Amino acid sequence: MTGMPPGGAVSSPGAFLWYNQGMFVRVMSYFFIITILLEGISFGDVINLPAPKSRGKVTVEEAVQGRRSYREFHPNELNQEQISQLLWSGQGITDNDFDLRAAPSAGALFPLQLLLSKKDGLYRYVPQGHKLLKMSGEDKRPSLVRAALGQKFLGDAPCVVVITALFDKSRSKYGMRGDRYAFMEAGHAAENICLQAVALGLGSVVVGSFWDNAIAAALELPAGETPVYMIPVGYIKQ
Repeated sequence: MTGMPPGGAVSSPGAFLWYNQGMFVRVMSYFFIITILLEGISFGDVINLPAPKSRGKVTVEEAVQGRRSYREFHPNELNQEQISQLLWSGQGITDNDFDLRAAPSAGALFPLQLLLSKKDGLYRYVPQGHKLLKMSGEDKRPSLVRAALGQKFLGDAPCVVVITALFDKSRSKYGMRGDRYAFMEAGHAAENICLQAVALGLGSVVVGSFWDNAIAAALELPAGETPVYMIPVGYIKQ
């Protein structure tokens, strides 16, 4: 059976729990996509991203040393390989047996979603299968600028990664404290994306100052999905 531990059997109570939790996360992730469809939120193209690379030319130490907050970007578009690496670093699956992700998550509940805003439209990242769903053909970056109190660089960067949270997923296990864990997880994912940007020769900055309702409206987020962080990424203008 797909997703079973090596050898095809669950060998201990701990492994049994991990296996079933992994299956639960997969089911809930697909359920969320189905919910989007049932709520009438349409999407267009399904884009298969290039396979992410787990080995690069920049060490972890060099990426940490080089990370800075950049707010001036060249408009040059990022290629599919760069986008693939950035999204994989934030929420990509790094263990196919248990659906574990690149960023740690309390209880392995994975309440975060990643959206990508570019000149040619808005996309939702699907970790299962490493895909993008095109949600809109409209450039949402000007709306992000307005919702973020006029932070112009959000419109200058060729792409903006928007991290959203499904707080109910965390609350289902941890109650209201689950909100805290979701915010922590957003920080983990954001730092991964920023470090990956350095490794790709790109710049980034994290943005937390914005009107939540305005972002949700601009991106047409379904009920229960809340924006928590934005990360414009692009080539640095010196």
